Amino acid sequence: MAKWAVVVAEERYSQERLYAERFVSGVRLPAGDEALLVAALDEPVVFGVARADGEGRLRYTVNLIDAPLPFPGKALEPGTHPVDEAAFSAVPRAEAAPAKRTWLVSVDLPIEASSPAEAVREFWAYVRDLGPAELPAFVWPVGDELAMQAFVLGAEANQDPEEE
Repeated sequence: MAKWAVVVAEERYSQERLYAERFVSGVRLPAGDEALLVAALDEPVVFGVARADGEGRLRYTVNLIDAPLPFPGKALEPGTHPVDEAAFSAVPRAEAAPAKRTWLVSVDLPIEASSPAEAVREFWAYVRDLGPAELPAFVWPVGDELAMQAFVLGAEANQDPEEE
């Protein structure tokens, strides 16, 4: 089994941070090969580890999106690059996935409409048109509403107009 660094551009990395994906789209490797998923930032980071399934699709085996690690090699251009076992092994693997907990996620929009059904249609139109670049989603653990945080583009975003 070969080891690879699959390097993606910053825009693609932003997309990976927005949606929960099981596979890395647009990349195929021989079945069983493994890859470090690397974002081509000013300081490259590893945001995951993946293994190619029987169809060559890369499935996440370790997801580091929330806590990316520095890439242990030199900066690479976007694309697929072979890496040696030492570089591949230099990326620590999570010993155990953190315990899952239940979170509430909300998008609240004041909508003027003549009926509940029209309000729902308008809501989905806003969500589609504004998307994750403009529309904050609010998230908090069940039972701890005071811990609510706003996220825009997959990252925490301060929504208090009085704070900078």
